Amino acid sequence: MQSPQNLFSYRKYWAARFGVAPVLPMSRQEMEQLGWDSCDIIIVTGDAYVDHPSFGMALIGRLLEAQGFRVGIISQPEWQSADPFRVLGRPNLFFGITAGNMDSMVNRYTSDRRIRSNDAYTPDGAGGKRPDRSVVVYAQRAREAYKGVPVIIGGIEASLRRIAHYDYWSDKVRRSILPDSKADILIYGNAERALVEVAHRLAAGEKVSEIRDVRGTGFMRSDIPEEWVEIDSTSLDDQTGSGRGSQLVSFQHRPKEIERSSFVVRLPSYDQVVSDQQVYAHASRIFHLETNPGNARPLVQRHGKRDVWLNPPPLPMETKELDHIYELPYTRRPHPAYGDAKNPAWEMIRFSINIMRGCFGGCTFCSITEHEGRIVQNRSEESVIREIETIRDSVPGFTGTISDLGGPTANMYNLRCRDPKVEESCRRLSCIYPDICKYMSTDHKSLITLYRRARKLPGIKRVLIASGVRYDMAVRDPEYIRELVTNHVGGYLKIAPEHTESGPLDKMMKPGIGVYDKFKKLFEKFSKEAGKEQYLIPYFIAAHPGTSDGDMLNLAIWLKQNNFRLDQVQAFLPTPLALASAMYHSGYNPLRKVRRGSEQVSAVRGMRQRRLHKAFLRYHDPENWPLLREALKDMGRADLIGNGKKHLIPSFQPAGTGGKAGSRPKRSSSRVIPKRGVRSKQQKRKPKKRL
Repeated sequence: MQSPQNLFSYRKYWAARFGVAPVLPMSRQEMEQLGWDSCDIIIVTGDAYVDHPSFGMALIGRLLEAQGFRVGIISQPEWQSADPFRVLGRPNLFFGITAGNMDSMVNRYTSDRRIRSNDAYTPDGAGGKRPDRSVVVYAQRAREAYKGVPVIIGGIEASLRRIAHYDYWSDKVRRSILPDSKADILIYGNAERALVEVAHRLAAGEKVSEIRDVRGTGFMRSDIPEEWVEIDSTSLDDQTGSGRGSQLVSFQHRPKEIERSSFVVRLPSYDQVVSDQQVYAHASRIFHLETNPGNARPLVQRHGKRDVWLNPPPLPMETKELDHIYELPYTRRPHPAYGDAKNPAWEMIRFSINIMRGCFGGCTFCSITEHEGRIVQNRSEESVIREIETIRDSVPGFTGTISDLGGPTANMYNLRCRDPKVEESCRRLSCIYPDICKYMSTDHKSLITLYRRARKLPGIKRVLIASGVRYDMAVRDPEYIRELVTNHVGGYLKIAPEHTESGPLDKMMKPGIGVYDKFKKLFEKFSKEAGKEQYLIPYFIAAHPGTSDGDMLNLAIWLKQNNFRLDQVQAFLPTPLALASAMYHSGYNPLRKVRRGSEQVSAVRGMRQRRLHKAFLRYHDPENWPLLREALKDMGRADLIGNGKKHLIPSFQPAGTGGKAGSRPKRSSSRVIPKRGVRSKQQKRKPKKRL
């Protein structure tokens, strides 16, 4: 893998003479106080501006500032006209457009397609402060505000919609966000490398239309340059198709004598994936096989008369670069313009620290791998310690507790492939499914060392771990579990087995429930040795592709047998680009080659069945009992209806709950009685696990 240019090795832009802004300006008045007559770059974001490295606009803004550019922020603008996009004047280089830390449709709607009443990334949690498909709307308004100014889109919404994709909210396949937004460049994944290079090249006078060789970027083009050789992957047998390069070869018959770097892979066109769901699944598989930055080739996909061209993914960040980014001069609080308004997202993370990026788990329902990549990028121990000290010494309200040291997962820090050559050439979709790769390190020693050092710092009372623990990795290193359970669990530890049945677990690329059981035994053993009463909080997904009603029933029985009562449940939400979303839309399994006659996958589509699957997770809720009784009878499992401990739900219906009210039997006949020996004396006061 080639060595990229260090992010901080560029010669700074001349505007560096203005120095570091106390906070990036959101008004002309703030610009004047800084002595600016204009902004070089304006970032438009769907989130409230919080000057904290966990918020994309702050991290990117401060990074560009460190390159010498004057960066302004337009946060949550009114989008009915272009006027709010003129508030900072015309940017000298470009508009940077992002929906924020979440896809705007995920942010605004539930998995039942109901609009959310609140928004954690808005002052006081107010809803309605961003439009649907924010990137498209903001890009169009920015173009309208100042014609001729380059528009660059990025962030997770642009990243996950970079090719033709299934959109759950409109229930159809939508075009790439590039032609819809009319952006000049799309930056996907971690944007730092691409954005810094593009900014310096624009500042040097290069036209945006000439910047076509930056990794991690996409753009529209009318034809394929002659130096490229197209690999045709537009059909299920990979043998036919069309293209415009100097040569067109099938996937199976690509010449071995030609350099790999000369190939570009042609995906099925937008029209093809719209009209044929099986071809959509095939395109999803091909796309995901080209995501390793060590061997990925450019991708093209026809949209009408032009192509969406995607360069290979960005190269991973080096530790020194990541350290520098996270130690830029953030104020670590919301912009002063918000006054005393509360920002729920900031309240949740202000005492937490990102120690790594990326995830090699590859869960099919998750977008982390599509966005951040599967090569984990780590900060140094020294940098993390310095950030803890910064929080301790400067963040208002800090009481001595670090709420999290983590990232996409809690325990992938400094874990990676043992062989760089294998890592560079690997095309696996997951490094740990169906089993942990023999080349993958599972030694948590450096993470244990970091935990121990962090909690010994003066003024630090506790260091908690709130990120999800990847328990299939943890069981390979029991010493990590001992360290975690003994010192870093605040009574409860969240963990995500997601299901108990092999059918849905295989479609999720998650380990079997037996691995969870191993982790649970170690968790309980080390909790007991530490003299602590602690509990696991398991997370489960309802209505995931490949899940039958019987699977959900078995999960509900498992929950009752283990005395779990879930207060909050998660229903599967098909997000753009995710492999599970391809299963949901197409009915086929892209984890294997997609051919005519390939394995089909059932999808839970109807609202009644989705409600039923959620009801199985909350079997204890009287509001769900009428629906569950009806379903159990239809499934031939009426034996699970009754008032004894062997039954899943009672035969009576309490007054005032969903369905006809019935008489309630004596209290003793409906109590949940856990297995003998499960409860301690303290647990007897609260015999039911409510999670």
